Amino acid sequence: MRIGLCYDLKEAVHLEGIHPEDALEEYDSPATVEAIAAAIEAQGHSVVKLGGGEEFLANIIRQEKFDLVFNIAEGLGNYRSREAQVPAILEMLNIPCSGSDPQCLAISLDKPLTKKILSASGILTPRWQVASRKEQLSEIDWDGFPFPAFVKPAYEGSSKGIGLASRVDTPEQAEELVAALLERYQQPAMVEEFISGDDITVGVVGNSSPEVVGIMRVLPRDKRDCFIYSLEVKRDWERLVDYECPARLEKTTFDKIADASLKVFEVLGCRDFSRVDFKLGSDGVPYFLEINPLPGLNPKSGDLPIMAGRMGWTYRGLISAILNAALERYPIECCLK
Repeated sequence: MRIGLCYDLKEAVHLEGIHPEDALEEYDSPATVEAIAAAIEAQGHSVVKLGGGEEFLANIIRQEKFDLVFNIAEGLGNYRSREAQVPAILEMLNIPCSGSDPQCLAISLDKPLTKKILSASGILTPRWQVASRKEQLSEIDWDGFPFPAFVKPAYEGSSKGIGLASRVDTPEQAEELVAALLERYQQPAMVEEFISGDDITVGVVGNSSPEVVGIMRVLPRDKRDCFIYSLEVKRDWERLVDYECPARLEKTTFDKIADASLKVFEVLGCRDFSRVDFKLGSDGVPYFLEINPLPGLNPKSGDLPIMAGRMGWTYRGLISAILNAALERYPIECCLK
């Protein structure tokens, strides 16, 4: 089959004006693109690299038809729908595409909206407040809101805007940090109840019967301070944390996390693959934080490839499972052109 590959490379994204130092954090490296291409070619397919942004637009129009496009493009700008940009174009052109559809991607990148939908579906999530502009800060009623809390941009992934100073202890500290994030990231900021337990991330692959690839617990090597799974930590994870996969949790807790992950996947309409993040409360209750229906696939640092490897999957096996899940969603004739 002829498979297109869409992606946004860090070096291909042009930033204008003042921007945060982590502005390119979600974009990929050539090594990731080459690893995915090699895994797809190992299945006997041919791969055409389409890039992202304007390069993708030019290539998708100029190229011959594809059996499917394997998409890891994060989209451009700070729009809450940016991850839906490439899939929306492919959908308009009626070109089969791996991963979730534009609606799922747009909803899932909007953390407050995702929490509203999942809360209504019975998924437990920390309490939160949102501010879209500085003037709203004086209108927030902090009475009864639990502190400490956590402050982060509302429409970002890869821990962008999340640092060691993201934990706040008072409404005054929250308002100060929200104001800073509003200016720095030019999007709403969310104040979320801080759950002090372990960080858990879960990989899911499949469609009609999605499968939990693994449940991974993030264990800090320095246990003296309040741990935050921040951007600084993720950039230096081999030195700062251990990844425990499968997570050694009580069976009831383990099962609750697995069930909640599959329910989140279903409620949001995810397709092919996803990664779901939780925090464990002091009583072992899992709280949903966010979902990434377009998780990073860097073979060395991506959470999903790491947990898959710990569970006995090869990297090529993971990419093949994602690709095959996508191909199974489309009529056979569309893949035999």
